[in-house]
Amino acid sequence: MAARVLITGATGTLGRRVLPAASAAGHRVFALSRRARTDESAGVQWRCADLLTGSGIDEAVDDVDVIVHCATQGTRDKDVTSMQNLTSAARRAGVDHLIHVSIVGIDEIPLPYYRTKLRVERVLEGSGVEHTVLRATQFHDLIATTFSLQRYSPVLCALRNVRFQPIDTRDVANRLVELVGSAPAGRVRDIGGPTVHTHAELARQYLSARRSRRPAIALPVPGRIVAGYRSGANLAPDNPVGTIVFSEYLAAAN
Repeated sequence: MAARVLITGATGTLGRRVLPAASAAGHRVFALSRRARTDESAGVQWRCADLLTGSGIDEAVDDVDVIVHCATQGTRDKDVTSMQNLTSAARRAGVDHLIHVSIVGIDEIPLPYYRTKLRVERVLEGSGVEHTVLRATQFHDLIATTFSLQRYSPVLCALRNVRFQPIDTRDVANRLVELVGSAPAGRVRDIGGPTVHTHAELARQYLSARRSRRPAIALPVPGRIVAGYRSGANLAPDNPVGTIVFSEYLAAAN
């Protein structure tokens, strides 16, 4: 059944994929932006609000059935404050369902950003707003970006004995739109990309796509954070989603 859906983070890496997917599914789509916008495409209407300060949020969530929360403000307390402001407004407006996208392994890998994301989930759980939490593995975009940051190095470094299961943002967007049509379910099953690779394999795929002759070197890295990745806590091998693998993403991006 068609719903009135508000997408936060609508201009971001994931949000901009959710917009057309939700519209194509027949929903009436509203996109949230910090800055006023008047452009409309694919049936999307823009609403202006600032999740961090709370300005305009009540008006943005008014007359909305479902919120798909894709926005992220960064590390420290910003994401937590944004969720507090969003859930307070959603509760006042009587929003039926808030869908939040999170990250696989945030409760097992002691990365500071992951600890923040876990706090965000806890805020949502205690908010009294009916909700669904979907955790996904790392996006293709993120894996590629971490490699691109090493573009001036003579070698491409990877983490030894660490695996990733990168997923395409279009596949995550499609799953989020499926959840729009479902009842609030708390935390649903984690999703990951179609294949699991070692970090070094992904590095070699990245170099191949760019026709680079640099070697990829897998290095051992100590510490609890990398140990969490080595344990496989960042993977969802029992629930692969989509068909777009990392090499295909790279080919399309070039």
